[in-house]
Amino acid sequence: MEKAATPYQSFLNILHDKNKLSASELKKVERMQKSSVAEGLPHLLVKLGLCSELDVADAFVASGHFEKTVSGEYPLEPQLPDSVSLRFLKNYHVIGMANRDEEIEVTMMDPEDQFVIDALKLATGKRVLTKVGLLSEIDAALEMQYGEGRSQMDRIVDDLSVDEVGEEDLEHLKDLASEAPVIKMVNLIMQRAIETKASDIHIEPFEHTLKVRLRIDGVLQDINSPPVKSTAAVISRIKIMAKLNIAERRLPQDGRIKVQMLGKELDLRVSTIPTMYGESVVIRLLDKENMVFDFAALGFSGRHSEQFLEVLAQPHGIILITGPTGSGKSTSLYAALKMLNTSERKIITVEDPVEYQLEGVNQIQAKPQIGLTFAAALRSIVRQDPDVIMIGEMRDLETAKIAVQSALTGHLVLSTLHTNDAAGGVTRLLDMGLEEYLLSSTVNGILAQRLVRKLCPHCKEGHPAPPELVTELNLKRYQPEGDITLFKPVGCASCGGVGYRGRLAIIEFLQMTDPLRKLIMAHEEAGEIQKLAVAEGMRTMYEDGLNKVVQGVTTLEEVLRVTTEA
Repeated sequence: MEKAATPYQSFLNILHDKNKLSASELKKVERMQKSSVAEGLPHLLVKLGLCSELDVADAFVASGHFEKTVSGEYPLEPQLPDSVSLRFLKNYHVIGMANRDEEIEVTMMDPEDQFVIDALKLATGKRVLTKVGLLSEIDAALEMQYGEGRSQMDRIVDDLSVDEVGEEDLEHLKDLASEAPVIKMVNLIMQRAIETKASDIHIEPFEHTLKVRLRIDGVLQDINSPPVKSTAAVISRIKIMAKLNIAERRLPQDGRIKVQMLGKELDLRVSTIPTMYGESVVIRLLDKENMVFDFAALGFSGRHSEQFLEVLAQPHGIILITGPTGSGKSTSLYAALKMLNTSERKIITVEDPVEYQLEGVNQIQAKPQIGLTFAAALRSIVRQDPDVIMIGEMRDLETAKIAVQSALTGHLVLSTLHTNDAAGGVTRLLDMGLEEYLLSSTVNGILAQRLVRKLCPHCKEGHPAPPELVTELNLKRYQPEGDITLFKPVGCASCGGVGYRGRLAIIEFLQMTDPLRKLIMAHEEAGEIQKLAVAEGMRTMYEDGLNKVVQGVTTLEEVLRVTTEA
């Protein structure tokens, strides 16, 4: 890595070591810095989208010289004397934290900016103690201290012309969508989604409001929305970014957006659908950096996990992953593919859509409109001599039959199904019309899963489990020794006041055995198959969830929210 200016050397080395900044990106920043004297290097990193505000703050903290200010610590009243102008504070992203007899304490976005420190010394005649904070949090706190306490969205709306009502004139709509306030609104919504690690953005127009919600850890939360008069312009802006036809408002459309924001490269999937008061837009955020394809991190543990990995190691057969939409099926499939992806194996997938690109895996995007369905792609895949085949979803009998034929001819087939539990996967395939003898001889195992929110490790609070609850739920089987402690969510700055941070899977794995095959051949109901599997030692999702509750990873409420058993 090229030698950089000395004040920021350790800061840049930390960013480089954490893979947040490449050598070529560093050169780019240094070139920009020469032509932009007014802006410091950390500010340029954020402005160019090479690093997030959090990356910058954490790098300063890791250098060992600075403490970080979290959002709840900013004072509500101004702390600095009038000799320090608001314009100066806003320009350099500095905020007063305390004013003592001989020193002042400030939080800065760039605590190594010697010019700002010297200016503050001169203006106050006091020693300056510096802490580091996030740029957006400093600006918001300044607005609270000196402004009218308005949100960033409110300030953008001020620049929006009153006559900007959604008009039918296409050229006018394109102009509106390209104007600064609308672009800022859309960028702010996306920025909030990235900062809160949301998986989806829902933009829904109603008669008197434009509603914006973020799905964070599987739960929708409202955020500050643009005014209803900007509905047409905001939705058109998103459609232009996704290269969709902005003139077509009567039919659903799908597109993709690639953006670099807050130091992250994101792949956004955009879906629009016509509603009564305009088009409803849902944006799925796929963060490649934060995607973890590791079974332990996903919540796989114990005997179930071992059984699943054993079945995954078999050379042929079918492995199914079941669950409703948003239960992490695709992530588990990708984790399995990553494990199987060695130089000795050829892996081909057919997906709709391809969510993540995996190095060394041949991925096919299904296109039903031109006849490239799952079934059509599968027929050609078999002639490509693969070892492992992954089918995004078994949607019909034709796809299921080809998958079975592939398994019988020595291929390992991975796929998903929409059913509530593992035993339901068997009956779903039988109901599709698949013959019992083919099903029993090819399916090696069925994994069912749900996602529960993980308790925030910084603020979760423990309390002894009530004895009647321990007895009722038989919690002692998960922890025979000692008293059982249950935890509840509290909420802190680290988890945004929610009490939960991140998600993990609770699973059940039905491994095919000879007694189970006999039940399938007899066309027994899912309930009977489930009973036998449990008798043979299968732990249900509900039981796996209770085990994770006793471990202090999640709460009983979360497990009850996502499982049908109670």
